[in-house]
Amino acid sequence: WNGVYRLAEEQAVVGLVAAGIDALPPSARPPQEVVLQFVGSTLQLEQWNKAMNEFIAGLIEELRREDCYSLLVKGQGVAQCYERPLWRASGDVDLLLSQNNYLIAKECLTKQASHVDIEDEKRMHLGMSIDGWVVELHGTLFTGISRSLNKVIKQVQDSIFCGGEVRSWDNNGTTVYLPSPDNDVFLVFSHILEHFYVEGIGLRQICDWCRLLYTYRESLNHRLLESRIRKAGIMEEWKGFAALAVNYLGMPVEAMPFYDERYRAKGARLTDYVMKSGNFGHNKDNSYRGKTSKLKELMITFWRRVKEFAELTRIFPTQTPRIFLTYVIGRVKANV
Repeated sequence: WNGVYRLAEEQAVVGLVAAGIDALPPSARPPQEVVLQFVGSTLQLEQWNKAMNEFIAGLIEELRREDCYSLLVKGQGVAQCYERPLWRASGDVDLLLSQNNYLIAKECLTKQASHVDIEDEKRMHLGMSIDGWVVELHGTLFTGISRSLNKVIKQVQDSIFCGGEVRSWDNNGTTVYLPSPDNDVFLVFSHILEHFYVEGIGLRQICDWCRLLYTYRESLNHRLLESRIRKAGIMEEWKGFAALAVNYLGMPVEAMPFYDERYRAKGARLTDYVMKSGNFGHNKDNSYRGKTSKLKELMITFWRRVKEFAELTRIFPTQTPRIFLTYVIGRVKANV
């Protein structure tokens, strides 16, 4: 049980495991000292999430006073799909905005930020810290790994901004808009893939994807989803992660679109990689960063990326070389 707790911490799923333990019969529960560890961590999660929700409500209201409308993506929006939203480990506050609203939000929020990151103008991405919370503005959710994937993301964003395909969350009296389930499922999986190929992905993000699929299992447009997945060229990855979810996380097969039993071995290799890399690649050794010249740091990073992509080729041999080439070209352009 101590090992379970350590792994849950490492993968940022302490609250999710605590909810599972709470559903166990008394005879199957862990020792009292382990239970207390889970209880303490879960109480902290609840307090953190309540404070974050209050911050999000204020942020959304402030932007609306500036006639600026945004969508909350990932994070606390997806958390609402869990039976206990306050037990999900939260991260940043990510807002998706149209091009004009992105400019308004940037002008409004940078004035009150204690720290502002260097803006990625091409991808319209800007991170900042406000009152101790990390806020990220996204004018687009394009990835750096695939042009075909980005084309479909563009179509999804158009359906949101032009078609009004959204859902809402009542955050203690403040209406917070989220992508519609059909759009959200695709965007969340795209986010998983970018982190998987570039730095590493953890169980928390995979659980988010599963909870979205499970919550809206009866209303998802499977024909639209399949069309988008195939146009983006990511069906191989979808089926691999589906095998991981069904065979290792207990996702009901009837709630997982396009599950394919033939991908069980690929799911096993994916599971090993996720466990090894940790949540967002936190298990990887990045101690060299900031301790050498910029050029040397880039060279070390590039060499490690080469080795990581070589390892990923064992899982997705067809897609990985193409994604590696797209990633390298993008990084070279960004640093020239």
